[in-house]
Amino acid sequence: MAGDDSDDKKPLRSREWFARQDSYGFIYRSWMKNQGHPQRMFDGRPVIGICNTWSDLTPCNGHLRGLAEHVKRGIYEAGGFPLEFPVTSLGEPVMRPTTMLFRNLASMDVEASIRANPMDGVVLLVGCDKTTPACLMGAASVGLPTIVVSGGPMLSGRWEGRQIGSGTDVIRFKEAVRAGTMSVDQFMAAEAAMSRSAGSCMTMGTASTMASLCEGLGVALPDNGAIPAVDSRRQVLAFESGRRAVEMVRENLTLPKVLTRDAFHNAIVLNAALGGSTNAVVHLLALAGRLGVDLSLDDWDAWGREIPCLVNLMPSGEYLMEDFYYAGGVPAVLNELRGRLAEGQITVTGRSIGETHKDAAIHDARVIKTLKEPFKPLGGIAVLRGNLAPGGAVLKPSAASPALLKHRGKAVVFKGADDLKKRIDDPNLPVNADSILVLQFCGPKGYPGMAEIGNLPIPPKLLKQGITDMVRISDARMSGTAYGTVVLHVAPEAAAGGPLALVRDGDWIELDVPGRRLHLDVSDAELDRRRGELAAFVSPYARGWEKLYVEHVMQADKGVDLDFLVGSSGPYVDRTSH
Repeated sequence: MAGDDSDDKKPLRSREWFARQDSYGFIYRSWMKNQGHPQRMFDGRPVIGICNTWSDLTPCNGHLRGLAEHVKRGIYEAGGFPLEFPVTSLGEPVMRPTTMLFRNLASMDVEASIRANPMDGVVLLVGCDKTTPACLMGAASVGLPTIVVSGGPMLSGRWEGRQIGSGTDVIRFKEAVRAGTMSVDQFMAAEAAMSRSAGSCMTMGTASTMASLCEGLGVALPDNGAIPAVDSRRQVLAFESGRRAVEMVRENLTLPKVLTRDAFHNAIVLNAALGGSTNAVVHLLALAGRLGVDLSLDDWDAWGREIPCLVNLMPSGEYLMEDFYYAGGVPAVLNELRGRLAEGQITVTGRSIGETHKDAAIHDARVIKTLKEPFKPLGGIAVLRGNLAPGGAVLKPSAASPALLKHRGKAVVFKGADDLKKRIDDPNLPVNADSILVLQFCGPKGYPGMAEIGNLPIPPKLLKQGITDMVRISDARMSGTAYGTVVLHVAPEAAAGGPLALVRDGDWIELDVPGRRLHLDVSDAELDRRRGELAAFVSPYARGWEKLYVEHVMQADKGVDLDFLVGSSGPYVDRTSH
């Protein structure tokens, strides 16, 4: 069977709790029985934990309680014992200052919950942007057999006879209001028409990207990425995932056996073809770090560089996730990518990724293109380096303006988010179409949490001239639903003393995406002088999680994980509880 090795005959981990014939076993079983579990549930069958990120405060995951019931049915059918448990839920639409500040905290919650309890395998119920990487990072730190079930995207938004997409059209509408071409009443009417069903963003934003990459990583069943949240086939997927989780325990198909370097290669190639979110970069780097898998920004650039964008979805294109599913979804894209993947890599299906998707077909050529006739020639994530980003920075070519991929302009600098909000709409802002907008002190430490504000708004004075894109550079992130010629994740960040902190108004900056170069045209001597004048960053936090985060968070090129969370601790618990 898939995953078999020398330790596959070890007793189930849960038997350390439920098979005991002493006072400890009495306590473990007796108190569990108050929920109505019969004695046979403790007879040695696999115990499958259902890690649920449901929350009313996370609207994208608001339907996961119902989906969990279908997972349980599958577990029962396969002869397992399902036990659902809650963990910290991260809601992108409403959490402040940014959910990224809490991704690592949620991962610690997941890790501790799994390790401390009698589980033999885990089903991760996820959806909203950070819930997927947080749960995978936590589960990877334990290493049990693990399978992902995403909540699925919302139905397509509809307004005034056309489709509108989460995030992407919010940005467009906001710019139109600022330009004076859309009324506030129209803006509010579109609000009511956008999010019209349960589920996460229906563009190829971070939620859909991560759900899709779970298929590329091999940690989810086929079609996990695109089945709409309210489609009954999403419930079937949940059922089959629960059933498969039990089988994975019996096969000893653990998460580290699935998440190898080849699995990350496949996910990065897939991300390029999807035109996926730049946020996937920091999430996969962090996940690899938890597993001890060697993965770097250079791998992102090398593996995705020659892969064109095949999928015509917002924000890079025009269609939405519902259309993508009907067109063949991730399986069709993976089959089109045959020859570019590590096709022998095992997945949670128990089969290789190549075998799993060999019969998948493209059903709508408007939505999913081929390698011979791609949607856009440039997919992937471009990794830029130079004296402005010695640790690297990223840009998404499929969402950028081709004419700006090689550009030289003068910097207009904003010293943090408050400065940006204060001055960006000023009609006297000294800016023109060739300017490069630079945002400082919004990285992992500086914001803190590296908020999604890297796609700085275009100044209204330029919007009114018909300018819709500019080169923008920051140490922040941007939403996966966003678009534009935006350089992100500059490392080291300004708050860590990186060169970005040294940029001044009027400095010349050169962007060369084909050459992978980001250069500040200022002499080394002048940069040294400015560095000597730079005040040390002082965190505004004196206690709590935020203090711990700022003191231990790593830079974007290392995945923005906490330094003491790198690596894993395994599933062993060495002491009893009473």
